[in-house]
Amino acid sequence: MKCTFIGLGVMGYPMARHLQHAGFDVCVYNRTASKAEQWVSEYQGRMGTTPAEAAKDSDFVMVCVGNDDDVRSVFYGDDGLLAQLKPGAVVIDHTTASAELAKELDQAVREKEGAFLDAPVSGGQAGAENGVMTTMVGGEQETFDKAQQVLECYAKTRVLMGPAGSGQLAKMVNQICIANAVQGVAEGLHLARKVGLDPDKLVEAVSAGSAGSWQLVNRYRTMWDQEYEHGFAVDWMRKDLGIALKEAQRRGAALPVTALLDQFYGEVQAMGGSRWDTSSLMARLDKLAGDWKD
Repeated sequence: MKCTFIGLGVMGYPMARHLQHAGFDVCVYNRTASKAEQWVSEYQGRMGTTPAEAAKDSDFVMVCVGNDDDVRSVFYGDDGLLAQLKPGAVVIDHTTASAELAKELDQAVREKEGAFLDAPVSGGQAGAENGVMTTMVGGEQETFDKAQQVLECYAKTRVLMGPAGSGQLAKMVNQICIANAVQGVAEGLHLARKVGLDPDKLVEAVSAGSAGSWQLVNRYRTMWDQEYEHGFAVDWMRKDLGIALKEAQRRGAALPVTALLDQFYGEVQAMGGSRWDTSSLMARLDKLAGDWKD
């Protein structure tokens, strides 16, 4: 069975590898061709020079790029994947993008006699490397069932949320929860530093109770040590929060704390932290308190 993977970033590169190792005939495409060449040299498979060439004759076409504009650039036009999409093919967009775009793409793929799923992922680079990501999916049940054979290669948890666009809406909630959790951990650790608590003993004491969270257990030590050159970048979190805030405004939902955290991440960017992990909200607090090591 033939698969295409478009977008070989920190997430897409290992996701495509999992497909190849599972025995699928994988063709990859990346805007920077050298990255696709590197992938092929490491894992065999094939590469296309355009999204259309890569998608030709494929049963499944996966996309994992940056934002709405990036997604449209690989879907449309003479070189876009829709130009060569095989009737009956399933297109799965793993990009975190807008729900409106998902609905647009669902219609565009249907017109080519294919089926579409919006399936943004969570779990970060480590989840992608280890094949244990979570994906929140929008689309039809029949298409979701058909796609299990590829999704299970790199996503441990796969949940169909509803019709097209529902996966993106769920991912917005996911990012809101992450940002708010990070700020809570950052403020707690910030106080712990000021009052002289041992961070390791503190986390041992509180993580097993209701204060426990993935962010606390997995990020407290690097936050305490002011190490942020890893993980999901602030630039991408701001992009995701921007999508969520725009959707909230459109729907009449109030997200006051999330809007404030988006501003805080803007301050982290101003500190030079555009590519830092999202846990770098603590760096902002350390700087305000004079504890930041430049």
